[in-house]
This record gives sequence, C-alpha cells and structure tokens, in this order.
Amino acid sequence: MNIVTFPGLNLKFELDRVAFKIFRIDIYWYSLLIVISIIIGLILAKRKEGMYGIKFDNILEGISITIPVSIIFARLYYVIFNLDDYTNIWNMFNIRNGGIAIYGCIIGGVICLFVYSIINKLNLLDLLDYIIPYVALGQSIGRWGNFINIESYGSKYTGIFRMGIIENGQYIEVHPTFLYESIITLILFITLIMCQKRRKYSGEILIVYLIIYSFFRAFIEELRVDSLMVGNIRISKALSICIFIFSFSIYIINLLRNKILKKEVSYEKI
Repeated sequence: MNIVTFPGLNLKFELDRVAFKIFRIDIYWYSLLIVISIIIGLILAKRKEGMYGIKFDNILEGISITIPVSIIFARLYYVIFNLDDYTNIWNMFNIRNGGIAIYGCIIGGVICLFVYSIINKLNLLDLLDYIIPYVALGQSIGRWGNFINIESYGSKYTGIFRMGIIENGQYIEVHPTFLYESIITLILFITLIMCQKRRKYSGEILIVYLIIYSFFRAFIEELRVDSLMVGNIRISKALSICIFIFSFSIYIINLLRNKILKKEVSYEKI
C-alpha cells in the first residue's frame, strides 16, 4: 500500500496497484482502467454510428485488431529507448512490470487502421476523425493508472497542486503531471466532439487532436522526470514539437485553401 498526498488541497490517498485477483493472478488498476476506457469509448462511439459514412461494425472490428497492435508498438517504442535496461531479452515481453509509451501506441494504431482501411475500402481520415475523440478520452482515464502506480510524475514543486510521494525512501513533493495530462485530454475530448459537428474536411478532427495534444505534451514532458532520452534530448518532447509544427502547418494550409475556394465560388456567383 502506497500513500500519496496533496498537501495544498489537504488530500491523502492510500493506493494499491492491485484492484483484485483472479485465480491468484493480480489484476492491476492500470489495466482495468484501460479496459474501462475502451468500453466507455465504444459505448459513446456506438451513439455516433453512421457518422462520415462509417458503420459501428467497422469501428468494432478495427479496434479489436488495433488494440493488441497498439500495445505491442507502445511497448516496442519504450524498449527501443531503454535498451540498456533490458539485458535479459525476456524482460522485454514482461509488460506487467510497466513500460509503455503513448506515442508508440498512436503510431501502431494509425499503421493498423491504415491497413484495415485499405482492406475494407474505407477513408482512413474519416475513420480517424470518428475514433480520435475517444482516444483522447481513453488517455484521460488511463492517466489515473499512472497515479495509482505513482509514476509519470514531474520534478519538485511547491505550488498548491503539489503531490507528496515517497521516492527512494524519502518524502518529496512533485508536479502531478498525470493530473495535468488527464485534465487536458478530457478537455480535448470535449473539444473534439464539438468539432465533429462542424468538420469541413476529412482529417480535420485528427489534425485538431494532434495540434492540441502535441502542444501541451511538449510542456508536460519538460516537467517529467522519467522521460525517454537520447543523450540530452527528451524523445517525446522532440516528437511533440515535430508533430505540432507539421499538423499546425497542415491546418493553416487547409484553412487558406478553403478561404480561396470560397472566394472563387463567390466570384462565380457574381
């Protein structure tokens, strides 16, 4: 049992990573929260069936294939940038000890859905626009698994939202970066759902997600003490900056193109 406090808010929590046992097998809160987020996402996605001409059966089938592939990529991404910690090759497969990365999950998911969309003759951008709000919601829920595991926290912090934990036998107060990302992705989920009603072109919802998430993730990553590193470079921060520049550029290009097209249409009417 671990104890986490929020002194500035006068809160104290006693946390156990294990939610329950099944035949002496520990079921962790982290995995349970991921399953819960998937179920909630599917329930909400069902209510949008037919949006962009995509059937819910396609979503269900695509997700059932994508989830295991995304987990493999999330693990692979983490291991690649932590090879020194895996002298025993079998430990690379022991995901129960932790070690997955959201960007690996996203990369694997997009690749899998790309192949799925080709096989089933679906528009990939429409498919991603349908799914991506629920990815943000899943991230928001899943980050509480980091809280229970007491991981993905930030550097030392003395503000009102500071989180008190025991690290290497010593009490320290740090940035609750899991909370920052959970709140941001929840707001992002709501924003994307609202954007779906006003979508002007295929891929717009995906681009909005990439812009907002990568922007805030770059700042959050700077606060974290467990960033994946190559030399002095924080990999997720560098990737976030690249994604932000690329997606924001695409957004501006599409915005300007739509304005030009509107002007051409208005001139034709004249």
